[in-house]
Amino acid sequence: MKAFQTICRHLRSVKGFSVEPAPLVNFSTSLYSCGRKKKNPYEEVDQTKYSSLVRSVLSFRGLAQTPESLFEEDCLLYGPVSKHKLSKQDKGARVPRNWFPIFNPERNDTSDPNDSSMPLKIPLQRNMIPSVTRVLQQTMTSQQVFYLERWKQRMILELGEDGFAEYTSNIFLQGKQFHEALESILSPQGNIKERDEELLKCGYIESIQHILKDVSGVRALESAVQHETLKYVGLLDCVAEYQGKLCVIDWKTSEKPKPFIQNTYDNPLQVVAYVGAINHDANYSFQVQCGLIVVAYKDGSPAHPHFMDAELCSQYWTKWLLRLEEYAEKKKNHRIQKTD
Repeated sequence: MKAFQTICRHLRSVKGFSVEPAPLVNFSTSLYSCGRKKKNPYEEVDQTKYSSLVRSVLSFRGLAQTPESLFEEDCLLYGPVSKHKLSKQDKGARVPRNWFPIFNPERNDTSDPNDSSMPLKIPLQRNMIPSVTRVLQQTMTSQQVFYLERWKQRMILELGEDGFAEYTSNIFLQGKQFHEALESILSPQGNIKERDEELLKCGYIESIQHILKDVSGVRALESAVQHETLKYVGLLDCVAEYQGKLCVIDWKTSEKPKPFIQNTYDNPLQVVAYVGAINHDANYSFQVQCGLIVVAYKDGSPAHPHFMDAELCSQYWTKWLLRLEEYAEKKKNHRIQKTD
């Protein structure tokens, strides 16, 4: 040790040379002593997205769920649905095996020579031929059935069995009264009863006032049609001119907006089924080439009219023929369910 101290003194005495004590170095196993923080995976979470999800879950109690709101909820939870695009070969396969035209080539004149006559009101005959409504109900897609059943179960959870039965009964009654009031308005006699006068003040009638201004030349009201070749029947709401074009008019009620024709589900198929039937029914001398779906709202807000020209009717007619074939196939295989 003394020898070492002697060497150090000697080195200090040498000009230009100095010996300084080395700084102490601490080693630590802690990551924080190195100044590097551990990455927190929760910082990468989309806070906006999940806050919306929490609000959606918390606000569910007490709200009536519909197929549309449930679809939006699924999009929030799982993202948008990725739909498979059909190839040209797949699209070509979706062609009716037995094609039948929607328009009757033997009826070229769409005008009615008896404009001053009473609108037709042919009663519906109950027989073994399926109705348009029955065909559509029995050929719903699995997705349609799923959403409808889920909406029903959610409504039952909210309202109970009896409450849901009362709710559906009220919806049916409102629709029936709405159609009765429309029949009184559009009938040439203008025979409006006291009960109808009250209905005229309801929100649904107020909702369609701007539509009624463009409706004229009523040819049929609550009248039955039958397609002799394709074997189906139906009860149409109205045949009249809308903005100068003869249409099958279907009046619908809704508690929520349906601004696009896609929001009306199978209603376009119902309309074209009536169009095709009336054009080949011997009880009607005129031909219809257009359709109109009018969605009226209970709160009185302006109704949405969905006009269907001849081209659009032809597109939906192809889909209707496919549904008819599907119904016939199910009936053949004894897979048709009983309905009320």
